Amino acid sequence: MVFCRQAELKINIRLTPTGKQIPIRLFLTNESGYYLDISLYKEVTDSRTGQLGPKDRQIMFQAYGDKQGPLHGMLINTPYVTKDLLQSKRFQAQSLGTTYVYDLPEMFRQALRKLWQSTDAQANLPKCPLPSELLTFTELVLDPQGQLVQMNRLPGGNEIGMVAWRMTLRTPEYPAGREIIVISNDITHKIGSFGPQEDELFQQASEMSRQSGIPRVYIAANSGARIGLAEEIRHMFHVAWQDPADPYKGFKYLYLTPQDYKKVSALNSVHCEHVEDEGESRYKITDIIGKEEGLGVENLRGSGMIAGETSLAYEEVITMNLVTCRAIGIGAYLVRLGQRTIQVENSHIILTGAGALNKVLGREVYTSNNQLGGVQIMHNNGVTHSTVCDDFEGVHTLLQWLSYMPKCTSSPVPILRSKDPIDRLVEFVPTKAPYDPRWMLAGRPSQSQKGQWLSGFFDHGSFLEIMQPWAQSVVVGRARLGGIPTGVVAVETRSVELSIPADPANLDSEAKIIQQAGQGGFSGGMKDMYDQVLKFGAYIVDGLREYRQPVLVYIPPQAELRGGSWVVIDPTINPRHMEMYADADSRGGVLEPEGTVEIKFRKKDLVKTMRRVDPVYMSLAERLGTPELSQPERKELETKLKEREEFLLPIYHQVAVQFADLHDTPGRMQEKGVITDVLEWRTSRQFFYWRLRRLLLEDMVMKKIQAANSELTDGQIQAMLRRWFVEAEGAVKGPRGLVSAKLFTEGTPPDPSAPL
Repeated sequence: MVFCRQAELKINIRLTPTGKQIPIRLFLTNESGYYLDISLYKEVTDSRTGQLGPKDRQIMFQAYGDKQGPLHGMLINTPYVTKDLLQSKRFQAQSLGTTYVYDLPEMFRQALRKLWQSTDAQANLPKCPLPSELLTFTELVLDPQGQLVQMNRLPGGNEIGMVAWRMTLRTPEYPAGREIIVISNDITHKIGSFGPQEDELFQQASEMSRQSGIPRVYIAANSGARIGLAEEIRHMFHVAWQDPADPYKGFKYLYLTPQDYKKVSALNSVHCEHVEDEGESRYKITDIIGKEEGLGVENLRGSGMIAGETSLAYEEVITMNLVTCRAIGIGAYLVRLGQRTIQVENSHIILTGAGALNKVLGREVYTSNNQLGGVQIMHNNGVTHSTVCDDFEGVHTLLQWLSYMPKCTSSPVPILRSKDPIDRLVEFVPTKAPYDPRWMLAGRPSQSQKGQWLSGFFDHGSFLEIMQPWAQSVVVGRARLGGIPTGVVAVETRSVELSIPADPANLDSEAKIIQQAGQGGFSGGMKDMYDQVLKFGAYIVDGLREYRQPVLVYIPPQAELRGGSWVVIDPTINPRHMEMYADADSRGGVLEPEGTVEIKFRKKDLVKTMRRVDPVYMSLAERLGTPELSQPERKELETKLKEREEFLLPIYHQVAVQFADLHDTPGRMQEKGVITDVLEWRTSRQFFYWRLRRLLLEDMVMKKIQAANSELTDGQIQAMLRRWFVEAEGAVKGPRGLVSAKLFTEGTPPDPSAPL
């Protein structure tokens, strides 16, 4: 593989048709692999040699334009720099299909510039900072005492295979700056393996993230826990054979001579047992310790330590991962434990390599590591949330995700000044026929008017889907509502296909494509029960019960929420943070009307309704009840009555379905207090923006009150907020205590310690 990273052109230009030729040198450099650096220089005479003769004058580079490149002021005959250590390491990393670890900060800087450009189309932003101001960082290094310190040192100065930084990013959502911790493997150091020092740096850098409450980003390019051998023993051990003349009869033990044992005994690199054998004094090797740290099981102990730290970090701070090249063993576990994962298309996430598995299986089953853990596996099973084409797009996606998240655990969510009007109508209207739920969230092009866009619920261009091929009966992602970042869960109403790959290790295995019904329901069929729908439905309850941000559930037009689907998202699970709303054209209940009729409005009930409602049936039934009827007349009336009954049954079944359906209307839901309000879809965007903004402000004020007086309960604080609202704004509207934005942005709340 050949990499061309630099080019130089010499050009003679005239600024006017008759002007003097100006010699220009153009240098193109792309050493990092993702950023093209362009420098222009004029060839000028060195002022110190300008008075000398033509042969003695020296020509130098002078920057042409605003940018001053690295060759400015240097003589043109300066020798080209040969490949240095940094370039060699960069070449090694790029040959493996990843970015050299010390090129990552500049990659973050360039991705930040792209983020500012893309966000400018969606929001009103201040002027983008200069490139030098977009990113500042210090490297996190272990000092000789093993303590984490911040240090500015030259790239390539690391002596271990793990590098970490504390970065300050000036982003569109936080123009003044936000901090993150970035931890990355250096694949050029012992192929990116984890040893004790790597584990310790990872551990302490992650702890710094938790202590500061700031996001932690892990960029994985590793080979798992380190495997090593004691090299000092490898070159001196001997073999005690069963028969020295015939090695194939086997050996008895490995040993050291007394002279060699004396050399290594002081290093405590080996345990031996003294024996006399074959007329010699020998030291039989019982344990090889090794003079170096990080040869074996101690690496696994460190791996367990950072696995536990990552699990804790996910609970306490924002954790994100980018997998480039490979993540093996503990590297794969760290990625999964950190949850939010982006995978580069040519990378793999595996526990054991294909070669090792083939050895265990005794035949060439797997052809590559990508077959085991490439994006076609990890994206489809939900481990990977998103895939990208290269490392730069991966970093850009990390920054996009980060833009939806607060800068630290104690900060409110970052709100942008959206260019999409808050009070606009939602133009795409859901239909009874199956449709792509992404249209409802993000909008779609109009089918009737070419070039026209039908807007969706969220801000235009703000919806970012994750885990698209996994669990396709739901659509999840992030979006903004009037600039407020939100998480989104919507239901797929169409049928989807589930692809199950064949495992080459199992000769009976074959690829399958299974059709799955849409609507994301909680069916109780045999296969659903076998696939643990009950267990995973309960997980939804667990997640919602512990959630500490506003959760707004909305049943959109033509949608239904029934049975177990309702149960697992009912606001009583977390009344402090959850609210439910329904569209005027939605429905909610225990069963669909057809199912309710099957149980509660059977044929006998339909017949009773006919007798009560249908005049013809009523007349026939009355005549049939006359005692003086003859037998032929009675038989004729019974036949007519039966015919009338059979004629009316289909239409009365529809009547019964409508009757059952009227029990599931939004009006009844609101009357029973199971939803907060009935909404109209086209104006729902404006309603939810102001409702969400109020809830966020309310939550912020409640935290301030609790900080001032921790003895107050949530109920007492809610009552206090209602009282403040009435005092400042008049009567409270709605069934719940609402806090006005004006009250808490312009006014000063009363003393939290005052009695209720």
